[in-house]
Amino acid sequence: MGRKVLVLNQDYTALAVCSIPKAFLLVYLNKADLVAESENEQLHSISQAFPMPSVIRLHKYIYMPYKGVILSRQNIFRRDHNVCQYCGSKDDLTLDHVMPKSRGGRTTWDNLTTACRRCNSKKGDLTPEEANMPLRSKPFKPSFIMFLRDLGGSLESSWIPFLGKREKAVF
Repeated sequence: MGRKVLVLNQDYTALAVCSIPKAFLLVYLNKADLVAESENEQLHSISQAFPMPSVIRLHKYIYMPYKGVILSRQNIFRRDHNVCQYCGSKDDLTLDHVMPKSRGGRTTWDNLTTACRRCNSKKGDLTPEEANMPLRSKPFKPSFIMFLRDLGGSLESSWIPFLGKREKAVF
């Protein structure tokens, strides 16, 4: 039961993901509706079988003024698919400031990228252009929906109508 359930707000916009037991409890307590269920699995009690939730919708609207993705080392690696954005290596990964901090570069989504130690050392205190090391993809800040859809691991087919299709990798 390690799979996740997509939680929709009352207006069918994606709100979060939660565990199957939490989703089942929300449906059982009549705080949410079952929108989509697993096609080949069920939850069982001693005497009953229940559909295993895949997508639920809350009965009450939850106001979320801004749902963003937290800037963290792990989230930068996830955005960049755990691949060095200079050489494509998956080994010994670090974070690199595209515009070096010593030259006024900030620690932001648009200025951080994944780099292996070798490339990070080789680039040093230069920009990618000065070091003749072009980036495989330009750093960007992912939206919450994009993060759920493209970077959150496996995507359930029942989630697609609410999140859209997964984007192709830029590599």
